[in-house]
Amino acid sequence: MCGRFALFSEPEELAAYYQAELGEKISLRYNIAPTQSAVALRHREGGKRALSLLHWGLVPSWAKDAAMASRLINARVETAAEKPSFRAAWKKRRCIIPASGFYEWKKTPENKQPYFISLAGGRPLSFAGLWESRAGDDGAFFESCSILTTSANADMANYHERMPVFLEPWQFDRWLDLGMQDPVKVMELIQPFPPGRLKFLPVSTHVNKPANDDAECVRPLNGGI
Repeated sequence: MCGRFALFSEPEELAAYYQAELGEKISLRYNIAPTQSAVALRHREGGKRALSLLHWGLVPSWAKDAAMASRLINARVETAAEKPSFRAAWKKRRCIIPASGFYEWKKTPENKQPYFISLAGGRPLSFAGLWESRAGDDGAFFESCSILTTSANADMANYHERMPVFLEPWQFDRWLDLGMQDPVKVMELIQPFPPGRLKFLPVSTHVNKPANDDAECVRPLNGGI
């Protein structure tokens, strides 16, 4: 499960890391919530990588309206190739959703404690994603995305039974390759994420409100970042 995440890398640094063009203005975000804009990496014509903004919550091309978006922020990797909402995107419209980290809430006797989860080395996380494009009544195209999730590894299982699917840099081009449409070969790219590479920092309940979108969301309870 991934229901809230952050991306606060400087846009130029992000473009350099992903060797991509910046398609539009990207702002630093500390509390990205469902149905809001998320940065996505895709292949454009000629194989060039580009970063652009998509609506987080996938809306299939056949949907009558965008109301179902909030229910499709995540896609289970085990079933995405067969589900009507995701199977076309699984073949033809894959993307990577960068994140500085994501949040999970762990139950305690008193409440639910939020944790900010990121790579121990400080690099961005690269969520495997799917995207869709739907023509609206006004003729404009509405582009949306979903984050693929898988079973939690040993570390993540202490916080949630699911976790995002992470991609390594060597997998980027293959995941984005629109020429690879065989569902079985696409699934072969999904690798278990090894324990020991994530860090889990308790943060304040400031992050609980989606309206709070500042650095306070990721500030550890026991001191500075």
